[in-house]
Amino acid sequence: MDFNQSVDENLFDRARIIGKPHARIDGALKVTGTAPYAYERNDVVENHLVGYPLGASIAKGRITRMDATAARNADGVAAVITALDIDELPRPASNDAKLFGGDIVEHYHQAIAVVVADTLEQARAATSLIEVEYEQTPGTFDLDDAWKRLQDRDVISEVGDVDAAFERAEVTMDETYHTASQSHAMMEPHATIADWSEGKHLTLWTSNQMIEWSRQGLSKIFGIDADTIRLESPFVGGGFGGKLWVRADAVLAALASRETKRPVKVALPRPFIFNNATHRSGTVQRLRIAANKDGHITAFDHSAISHTLPGGAGEDAVNQTRCFYAGESRRTAHHAIDMNLPESADMRAPGEASGLAVLEIAMDEMAEKLGMDPVEFRILNDTQVNPEEPHKRYSDRHFVECLQKGAEVFGWGERSKTPGSKREGQWLIGQGVAGAYRGAITMDSGARVRVSEGKLVVETDMTDIGTGSYTILAQTVAETMGVTMDEVDVRLGNSAYPVSSGSGGQFGAASSTAGVYAACLALQKEIGKRLNVESPRFENGRVLAGDQDVGLFEIEGEELIGEDTLHFGDFQDEMELGTFGAHFVEVAVHVYTGETRLRRMLSVCDAGRILNPTTARSQVLGGMTMSIGAALSESLNIDTTRGFFTNHDLAGYEIAVHADIPEQEVIFLDTLDGAATPLKAKGVGELGICGGAAAVANAMYNATGIRLRDYPLTLDRMLDRLPAI
Repeated sequence: MDFNQSVDENLFDRARIIGKPHARIDGALKVTGTAPYAYERNDVVENHLVGYPLGASIAKGRITRMDATAARNADGVAAVITALDIDELPRPASNDAKLFGGDIVEHYHQAIAVVVADTLEQARAATSLIEVEYEQTPGTFDLDDAWKRLQDRDVISEVGDVDAAFERAEVTMDETYHTASQSHAMMEPHATIADWSEGKHLTLWTSNQMIEWSRQGLSKIFGIDADTIRLESPFVGGGFGGKLWVRADAVLAALASRETKRPVKVALPRPFIFNNATHRSGTVQRLRIAANKDGHITAFDHSAISHTLPGGAGEDAVNQTRCFYAGESRRTAHHAIDMNLPESADMRAPGEASGLAVLEIAMDEMAEKLGMDPVEFRILNDTQVNPEEPHKRYSDRHFVECLQKGAEVFGWGERSKTPGSKREGQWLIGQGVAGAYRGAITMDSGARVRVSEGKLVVETDMTDIGTGSYTILAQTVAETMGVTMDEVDVRLGNSAYPVSSGSGGQFGAASSTAGVYAACLALQKEIGKRLNVESPRFENGRVLAGDQDVGLFEIEGEELIGEDTLHFGDFQDEMELGTFGAHFVEVAVHVYTGETRLRRMLSVCDAGRILNPTTARSQVLGGMTMSIGAALSESLNIDTTRGFFTNHDLAGYEIAVHADIPEQEVIFLDTLDGAATPLKAKGVGELGICGGAAAVANAMYNATGIRLRDYPLTLDRMLDRLPAI
């Protein structure tokens, strides 16, 4: 099915199920511990072994010697595979870091061996018996030092005469900011059970967001036909972008199974994940804004650097500055610095999460210079077109309404306009605001729907990473086919099913529901052919056409199947599609210790039709919570001498927890975007993290009068500037 033009009124505008709150249909499995996660799939194979990885203890160099004799002779050990035993495996285009093989070490905790044994304890103990010697070479690990030395900027875009605009400007600001490197820190570790025991067909029960991407990646890595590879990932315990691609767990488990001719399970230990898997790169950003005295912005100049292994893209923190606010002139530049740190790659809202954390502080700083209210300043500089390409209008944009609704509900008008002036006992009270933006990406997505034993069975390789995919796909089928939710059976995460969009980039929900809708229409066509009728209606489990009225599950004959892929047309290239929001935050900062406590947070979101307010709200709350962690505590601390992240576990890497989040509220605007998908829906899973950190920073400034520009906003950064005791 081709989606080649915006849709007008359709069945989803008269919905009885889509757009309505519904509890997760997989919720009972999760809360009872019966949802089948990768490492726990003991039902799928018998007689499996357990693998445990060994990581490099240097950041750059080569392995000169490995002796695994003692490990191979240890109790219960079935095999030891070292990096020197095989040549370097080919890398898919998606992987910047080498996955296994060869003597070259590119980063700390690169996998250099796997021990396979009867039990986890035996495998883990035997890894300590492997002797490794290295030839170490100097590496580059300091992003701040790279910023100081950087001479040229990789200009991404330049519109208008930026330099002239700054010369003419009546008001300008120019500041430098830092965001920290961050870990996905998902609850479920990277884990895989692999069965390659018969040497031809490789099956992996794994934790992965993108089934087809990973199947093709494994085909490249091992040099085998993709049709001989099967992946299953029905439940994923969090990914946030960290499980988009093939990681070391899958590679090591597959190699170990081929070697031992038995199934092998491998989970990456938590301290291993932080340095072996991917993360969000830290950034250094310089942002200049020029404006007239009336508050209209005339120019942006935003440059940033981030780190990456050679060949990587880093964290493009300037992308949103190209299109979020009005302004005739703008220049953006991002330079990815090659460093010998672990691989930086996609993490929830890659680019915008880091970029808006800076842009939205700068917008507040500029509003203060202009003597304007921060909300009104943003409203004044709203745009309904892409400023770089003014012929491209936004398909549907309600950012101003987000700001206005949020200000009204939050009580913004009661905010103290003088920083540091509101106090309750020993606590300084402040409020802050920030805008949110994330592009509304869609990807082609396929599905199959079958009529089987009184159920409509949905099959697609779409994944559920905690987002509610099972539920919204069931809602889509129930709505389109005129049945109840209980009459729909959703099956996900299997490479034997039609290829979907997968989960990532905020495109999963919008794309996969469109794909399932296309499959439902294909099924309706097959039913029409079977009954020899045209344009049948589907209501209350019945098929209606003319004088025919037959139960959907009573149609006789061979099994009815509808399969299709929703292809998104290039008509969308002529417009700008995005999601928008506004965050409002209230904090209390202890006047003596600098401790910051979030008191309440409100997010107002514009993301087209909300498919399920219950699951969508959960997604936005999760993003808001991650933004609070990014603001106040999260930072991968780099040992700039040895080149690794020192706080590589959940004890040292401090994410926001329940006690940090007293009150959160989400409001969805009632909007529709017919250019986005046939359901007029857009993704919302990453919008919640965009801009939230800046709202916290702006609230802290309003509370204390101390402007912090380096994340995380820890108390040590302002202790010497708090009021004297």
